[in-house]
Amino acid sequence: MRRCLLLIVAIACSAKAPNGAPPAEAPHAVPAAINDPPPAGPPALPATPADPREIALSKAVAHLLEEDHLLHKPIDATISREAFAAYMDRLDGEKVFLLKSDREALARHADHIGDEMRAGSLELAHEGERIFLARIDVVDKLVQELLAQPMNHDDEEFVETDPKKVEPAATEDELRDRWRKRLELQVLERVGQMEDRLDKVAKLKAKAGPKPKSGDTGSDTEEDRTMPVAEIPATPEEREAKARTELAKQYAGRFARLRHPEPIDAASDLVNAVTSTFDPHTDYLPPADKQNFDIHMSGSLEGIGASLRERDHYIEVVDLVPGGAAWRHGGLGPGDLITAVQNEGKDVVDVVDMRLDDVVQMIRGPKGTIVHLHVQKPDGHEETLAITRDVIVIEEAYARAALLARKGKTYGYIHLPEFYGGPNPGARMASQDIHRLLGELRARKVNGIVLDIRENGGGYLQDAVKLTGEFIDEGPVVQVRNNEGEQEVLSDKQAGADFDGPMIVLVDRFSASASEILAGALQDYHRAVIVGQQTHGKGTVQTLVDLDHVVGSKDDLGDLKLTIEQFFRVSGSSTQLEGVKPDITLPDRVGYLDLGEGKLDHAIAWSKIDEAKHVDWKGTWNIGKLAELSAARVAKDPLLSKIASSNKVLRAEREDTRMPLAKTAWEKRHHDLDTALEATSTDTKKLSPELAVTTIDDAATPTVAPGPGVKVDDRATRWRDGLARDPWVAECVAILGDMAAR
Repeated sequence: MRRCLLLIVAIACSAKAPNGAPPAEAPHAVPAAINDPPPAGPPALPATPADPREIALSKAVAHLLEEDHLLHKPIDATISREAFAAYMDRLDGEKVFLLKSDREALARHADHIGDEMRAGSLELAHEGERIFLARIDVVDKLVQELLAQPMNHDDEEFVETDPKKVEPAATEDELRDRWRKRLELQVLERVGQMEDRLDKVAKLKAKAGPKPKSGDTGSDTEEDRTMPVAEIPATPEEREAKARTELAKQYAGRFARLRHPEPIDAASDLVNAVTSTFDPHTDYLPPADKQNFDIHMSGSLEGIGASLRERDHYIEVVDLVPGGAAWRHGGLGPGDLITAVQNEGKDVVDVVDMRLDDVVQMIRGPKGTIVHLHVQKPDGHEETLAITRDVIVIEEAYARAALLARKGKTYGYIHLPEFYGGPNPGARMASQDIHRLLGELRARKVNGIVLDIRENGGGYLQDAVKLTGEFIDEGPVVQVRNNEGEQEVLSDKQAGADFDGPMIVLVDRFSASASEILAGALQDYHRAVIVGQQTHGKGTVQTLVDLDHVVGSKDDLGDLKLTIEQFFRVSGSSTQLEGVKPDITLPDRVGYLDLGEGKLDHAIAWSKIDEAKHVDWKGTWNIGKLAELSAARVAKDPLLSKIASSNKVLRAEREDTRMPLAKTAWEKRHHDLDTALEATSTDTKKLSPELAVTTIDDAATPTVAPGPGVKVDDRATRWRDGLARDPWVAECVAILGDMAAR
């Protein structure tokens, strides 16, 4: 399959909601009523699907999974039962909609999902969505009833927030009580946020003393203005009422959206439940998700350049992309509510209660076309804005470089957020950008380089191989094995390196796939010192399969991201599950989280093959001594030395999922956690700069001025300031100094 398809090594971009997601983020429902419980036994096949694409989609995906997936296994009864459990989690993972009897009615399909897919009739998907929609009506009504009355925050009771620790509700009364407790907790949290805000402003006022100007609203820094003091009621009762009112609006909006799914949604949920049983990175991407995936991998799109989110019944503008069409226009701003959209030559479309994805699709469009947005401003007045679409470049997705000065020496720094690029002619490629930045750093005669691939989830396999070649002489970079056991070595065939000085690769537990190919190869060649935490452990290769091409149609079926190969390091060891272990370990800021490939359901097993012959890099250093010097510095670092204590506090909080609902008990827990976190604070903003930072070719600075009333872009300044205070980067620079001294 590789001969005609682009290979991708990246953590799935279409993230599935974790079990802790808000209940209203459950899958969409198909408008229909609950029927009488169907008879037991296998379902009758076939039946007319809700979307004509479903037959071709389900048959094509079933065939590709069984024939071309790395594991090469059939969708038998065992896989079907696992897929049924996954589907139940997708349908109602929080266990706050479906009753036990609803799940039992659907269980008659559990052994036959594979048969349904091969027949092109996903009856479970449609029956599940019909039941779910009916439950939405029930839950919507009880939520509004519960939030209409003041709540009792005096009873000493608890709510379990981990859905894995509770069983589905057996009765309507049990479901209602589950929602009562959840809503009481959410009200407590909202009231707590208001009171925390009031306390913070009061302390700032007391510290600053009386202000000479009138009209003080109690605001402080810009980042703290998310909840204006003037909007917070004066009494506890009024604050509780405000919290209930806001929650009622929020849930009403979410439930309204759930009632208007796309026709393909039901099939998509079940198909993805099946793909997840093969491995965590095989996903069906409906057309809209495929478009988002392409944007993520390319770093650009055509539209107006605005970040949007669902807020109650509306679509709210969160932020504008500096340099983008809306930013230049100046009429649209954060907090605006979009109420209707009109494209040239078409009718106005009311988007109240419309799903975010659908609104985004209407607003996106080709460069040079105009979209008319009807918006409600924060002060309540309405406007209609005509914005000309343009190419929007998401600069944060691209590599950037800086010079880091410390103790009289200058070092190079490159941040690579992902391996972006693509098959299209002229597509911006990560390896090409790094090649250019390395040239800039060489010209400045830097004493070494830090390549920062923290949080880099991967990207295109070919680009990872090419980028590795920038730092080594010719030789093997990665080995791959397909589902037939055939092996291939992908090599750098160009002699010489673009940079041959001291080098550190900074990684963390979010560095995955293509990042692990790069880090693993440079470690196997002894070319660089790997610093940070053990990486994610994703050692598989995916390809995007155009389903329209597979079935010979133009129905816009979407794509299947299919795992077809496993990759292995030059040493022969797979990064699957094990990841890349750093030469020098630094404290892990998110050590309290259970992360990594091994924590994912149905992760593919680790394996090993023979080493690929290669020539080690000529440079040498004493890893043991470097690690010893680093550990001594870390022990004295004002932030890094606190991380173990901070993780201990946060892990204890994360594991204690039984939350008190009595206000006094909740406030004590909240206060104790804040006190513990304050004592172990790891806020880098409180640190003094350790590095002098000069950016190189900072593409984040727009070349045009913003429209009237739009704030000036300060991303470059914030990036420099954050880098100057980053203790992980500072320690890497210190290690480079140790390498040069030996």
